[in-house]
Amino acid sequence: MARRPDNPRPGLVVIDKPAGMTSHDVVSRVRRLAHTRKVGHGGTLDPMATGVLVLGIGKATKLLTWVSGHSKEYRATIRFGISTNTDDAEGVATAAKGCACLSEADLEAVLAPLRGDIMQVPTTVSAIKVNGKRAYALARAGQDVELAARPVHISRLEVLAPPREAQAHIDEAGEGAACPPGPVR
Repeated sequence: MARRPDNPRPGLVVIDKPAGMTSHDVVSRVRRLAHTRKVGHGGTLDPMATGVLVLGIGKATKLLTWVSGHSKEYRATIRFGISTNTDDAEGVATAAKGCACLSEADLEAVLAPLRGDIMQVPTTVSAIKVNGKRAYALARAGQDVELAARPVHISRLEVLAPPREAQAHIDEAGEGAACPPGPVR
């Protein structure tokens, strides 16, 4: 069997990562397609998250530090009035409360302290590693996961539609910020 060369054409590839795949799953597929082990990504997306995942192939992996160091923009849909055991849509509902009377002023009062430099506690289903294992894997296995608050900068957080059960907003954030924002301490 002929050996595949490990000197692919370098470049950046922008992937629209689907839900259900880890960032590493995407890297593995591109490694097979590009016939090289030298593929990396410019920031981990949680398995449930969809969106842009920037990959570097070959010598272009050196550019990923530059890519991941810039702010990013997120768009999210939030369902008000529901709490889950995993702080995301895949968890089991632990509390439900009507929110029909939620006004734009109420929403703005909640969002205001989430802008600027804040301390954010990532959700238990984030891709952050805890003792060498991803937090989402530990949480889904039923283990209690406590993540430390970390500084993030949210430069813009705005409502795109009138408040109702499902609400979209844009969150422009620096590296390491999670979307939607976790509890602030």
